[in-house]
Amino acid sequence: MSVAPDYVRPLSDVGRGDAASAGGKAASLGELSRAGIPVPRGYVVTAAAFARAMAVVGGADALVRSVENVLPEDGESLVRVAAELRALITAAPVPVEVAAAISAAYGELGAAGAAGAVAVRSSATLEDSAEASFAGLQDTYLGVRGADEVLDAVRRCWASLYNDESVAYRRRMGLPERGLAMAVVVQRMLRPRAAGVMFTRSPVSGDRSVVAIEGTWGLGSALVAGEVTPDAFTVSKVTGEITGRRVGTKLRLHSLMPNGPGISVTVMPIALRGRACLSDGEARALALVGRQVEEHYGAPQDIEWALGDDPGVADSHGRAEDRIVLLQSRPETVWAARERAPVAGPKPRASDHILAWLEKPP
Repeated sequence: MSVAPDYVRPLSDVGRGDAASAGGKAASLGELSRAGIPVPRGYVVTAAAFARAMAVVGGADALVRSVENVLPEDGESLVRVAAELRALITAAPVPVEVAAAISAAYGELGAAGAAGAVAVRSSATLEDSAEASFAGLQDTYLGVRGADEVLDAVRRCWASLYNDESVAYRRRMGLPERGLAMAVVVQRMLRPRAAGVMFTRSPVSGDRSVVAIEGTWGLGSALVAGEVTPDAFTVSKVTGEITGRRVGTKLRLHSLMPNGPGISVTVMPIALRGRACLSDGEARALALVGRQVEEHYGAPQDIEWALGDDPGVADSHGRAEDRIVLLQSRPETVWAARERAPVAGPKPRASDHILAWLEKPP
């Protein structure tokens, strides 16, 4: 008897071993949840759903082969073929059985949190490994409301697998196109008091004894979009001491639209512009969570966080550590790449490399 594919799975049911079916982002979120670290409730639209949807997109297979054959330096062909693929995917209807599974899962999330609003986020199956990071290259939609809008956002996330920047990155890295798939994370939307990123090693010096935190008031999308100069904290992993602090000039505030889809971008209230979005205690609590995540994965991490006054996060009058929610954790790649051992050590003469290879035993 054939088994029906899992088009949708709760995030709590996936972990780091499920990247091939749930994508890197969903696998990481599920792993964090399993480790007891709070993440927003949600589900993943799996790679099986993407494959089923692509099966009814006429001409997609030929275009995927064309993408794989584009030379990295042929930007004109890359842009043209990628645009054709995105247009085909966004125009194709979502298969009935896939649409039903996505809509049912959205309904099960209910109207809790921010009045039924969800974040819809791309989660490619070849994403956020220690060797490569696709951060920012594929689509995310915030404040999505209603089953039809969720389906549309999922379809656009599928199409974003072929964003120009994403395809160009894969071509430069020599990564495959065939067999690649896009899962999609759907999570309850939060109204955080503050949000941002942290690195469990210094992104500037590579120092592994510190946690570097950046944040702003409201949603972290303002920081990601470069619309604020964030507050920055450096916290010692050894002593918990804050060894660096900078309050940024935060001129824009991103917040959830109260009665409609999407994000509101407004002028930051004057009282908040030059005021740190985190207390020292909150910064230390974030650093502690960052250390826990690093220890769990066994490698430095690049983490997205939110700190709540939102009842969906935790009681705003509780301890700082009880109000922290993580939105993503991925391996830090910049310093990790620098520290990898070279393929071959230096030789006095270039020809010595060839001689060393010829002398290897068969």
